[in-house]
Amino acid sequence: MNAAKTSGEPLGAVILVGNPNVGKSVVFGALTGRYVNVSNYPGTTVEVTRGEARDRGTSLEVIDTPGVYSLLPMSEDERVTRDILMREPGARVLQVCDAKNMRRSLMITAQLAEMEVPLVLAVNMADEARERGVMPRLETLEERLGVPAVSTVAVRKKGTDRLLPLLEHPSPSSVRVDYGTGIETAILRMEGLLPTRTPIGKRALAIMLLCGDDSLAPWLSENVSAARIREMNDVRNRLIEESGEEIVFRVNRARLSWIDQLLIELGVEASPAPSSRNIAQAFGRYAMDPVYGIPILLGVLALAYGFVGVFGAGTLVDLLQKSFFEGWVIPSVAAILDRFVPSAFLRDFLVGPYGMISMALSYAVAIVLPIVGTFFLGFGILEDSGYLPRLAVMMDRLFKKIGCNGKAVLPMILGLGCDTMATLTTRILETRKERVIVTLLLALGVPCSAQLGVILGMLSDVGPVATITWVGLMAGIILAVGYLASKVIPGESSDFILEIPPIRWPQVGNLAIKTMARIEWYLREAVPLFLVGTLVLFIADRMGWLLRIQVVSEPLIVHMLDLPPKATEAFLIGFLRRDYGAAGLFSMAKAGMLSHLQVVVSLVTITLFIPCLANLLVIVKEHGGKVAAGMALFIFPFALLVGAAVNLFARWAGITF
Repeated sequence: MNAAKTSGEPLGAVILVGNPNVGKSVVFGALTGRYVNVSNYPGTTVEVTRGEARDRGTSLEVIDTPGVYSLLPMSEDERVTRDILMREPGARVLQVCDAKNMRRSLMITAQLAEMEVPLVLAVNMADEARERGVMPRLETLEERLGVPAVSTVAVRKKGTDRLLPLLEHPSPSSVRVDYGTGIETAILRMEGLLPTRTPIGKRALAIMLLCGDDSLAPWLSENVSAARIREMNDVRNRLIEESGEEIVFRVNRARLSWIDQLLIELGVEASPAPSSRNIAQAFGRYAMDPVYGIPILLGVLALAYGFVGVFGAGTLVDLLQKSFFEGWVIPSVAAILDRFVPSAFLRDFLVGPYGMISMALSYAVAIVLPIVGTFFLGFGILEDSGYLPRLAVMMDRLFKKIGCNGKAVLPMILGLGCDTMATLTTRILETRKERVIVTLLLALGVPCSAQLGVILGMLSDVGPVATITWVGLMAGIILAVGYLASKVIPGESSDFILEIPPIRWPQVGNLAIKTMARIEWYLREAVPLFLVGTLVLFIADRMGWLLRIQVVSEPLIVHMLDLPPKATEAFLIGFLRRDYGAAGLFSMAKAGMLSHLQVVVSLVTITLFIPCLANLLVIVKEHGGKVAAGMALFIFPFALLVGAAVNLFARWAGITF
C-alpha cells in the first residue's frame, strides 16, 4: 500500500467487518465522529453506513458493514458484506472482535486471511473480557496471525485512537488453515481455473465455490468461461462423492479445530460464566425469564411512558408549542405581515389554519420533534444496554403462537421508530410466511416513534385508564390478527437463533451521537413532508376540497366514529405520514375539540389506520402489489369497525374515561 502523497489526499476505504453485537457501529462512531451517509447497498434493502475519518492530514473512507457470522453468504446481510470486500479495490479491513468470544470472531478472521485483504484487529470489549478472565494474549495473537491487534473499549473510546495509524499500512494475515489432502487438492484445481486477477484471494474464492456459494454466479459468468465453470462444478461434485458429505461442514470443522488450538495458545480455553453476584448479568438473566421478564418489561414501558409521554409530549411540547410558537413566533410573524405586507393570502399561507409556520413548522418542531427526540434517546438506551435481544428471547414463546419466533420482536420494536424501515428489516426473518405476518402487523397496529409519542402525549392528558385501554386493545388486536394470519398464510416458521450481548451501561457519548444522528434524519426526512402535507391541505382548503371530503366522509367519521368533521383532515393526512395525522388529532385535543372518549376512539382508529404512503410503497417493493393491496383493503375497514365498536361499547357501558 502506498501512503497518500499529499496532506488530505484520500488514502482509500476502511471496511469494518465483524459479528453482530461486537461494537462495530460504536467503533465507526469513534473513528468518524458521527453517523453519516446511510443508504441501501445497490440492489438490496441492506443498509450500509459510510463516513470519513482523518488522521494527521490523511482522510480515509470508513464503511460499516452489516454484522455477519460468516463470509460464505447464508443471508443477504452476509452477501452484502462479502460483496463490499470484493468491490472496494485497495480497501483495507478493520475486523472488530468480541474479546469475550474470540472463537466466534476468529471464524471471520480465518476467512479474511484467505481473502488476502490488508487486516487490522480491534479486540473490543476488553474490559468485560478481563473481568471474566478470558482476555486473549494480544502479543501471541499478533504473532500467530501476522497482523496488528489492538485492545479496545469502544464505548469509552479506549484504544480506538490507535487504529487509524495502523490502518494506513496494514498487511494481509499469514494464516493458512489446512483442510486436509482432498480439499487442498480441490482448492489448487479451482485456483487454476480462476482468472489471473481476482478481487480477493484465489484461495478464498476457491473455497467459497467448493462450498457451493451460488451468490458468486454473476461474477463467474462475467469473468470465467462456461467450459471452466463446468469443470469447477465437476471438481466440487467429485469431492462431495469422495467424502460423502457437504464440503462446508468439513471446512468449518477444520477452521474450528485451528481456532480451538489457537485459543489454547492465547490462554483462552473456556469462557467462565459471569458471577451471579454481578447485578447487570443477573438483570440480563431475569430479563429473559418468562416470569420475571414480564414485570421487567412493564417497568421498562412505564419508564418509557413517563419519559416520552409525560416529559417529551407534555413538558417539552408545552414549552415549545405554547411558549415559543403560539406565544412568540406566530404573533411576531403575523404582526410583521400586518405592518409590512398586508396580504391576506400571504398571512393565511404562513400563519393561517394551514400555514407553513402555524401548522407545518409548529407540528414538526414544537409537537413531533420533542417527542421523537425523547423516543430516540430512550430507544438508544435499550439498544446499547443489551435489553432488546433479551426481550426477543422472552417473547419467543408468544410469537410462536402467531407463526413467528422471538426474532420477530426486533422489527416490531424497530417499528416503534419507523414502520417503513422496520418493514425492510423483516428480511432478517427466514421464511416468507414470517415476513408477511410481521409486515401486516407493522402496518396494522405498530405506531412509529412520532405517532407513538403524540399518542402517549394525548393519552397522558386523558388518564391512565385510557392508556391501559389503548395498550390492551393494540396488544390484543395484534395477537388476534397475527394468530389468524398464521393459520391463513401458508408456509413454515423458522427456528430461533439469536446472539445475546452482555448487559452493559450505555455510554453517554455514544448515545448522544446516535440520538443526534436520528434526529438529523428526522429533520431531513420528515420536515419536508410536513411542509408538503400542509401545502396540500392549504390548497385543498382554498379550493374547497376539504369541505367536500368532509361531507363525503361524514357517515364514517361523524356518524360511525362520533368524531368532529375536522378529524377527517387528520385521517387524510395520516395516509401521507402517520405522525402528521396524530399531530392533527393532538392539536384538536389541545383546543378542546375532542372529549376524552373521542380521544380514545380517534387514537384507536388512527393507530389501526392504513399504513402511510412510504410504508405502503415499501410493502409493494417487498411483497408485491397484490399483497400490499390486500393488506390495505383489510386494514381500512377493520380500523373503522374497531373504532366504531369501541365507541358503541363505551357509550353502552357509560365509560367516559
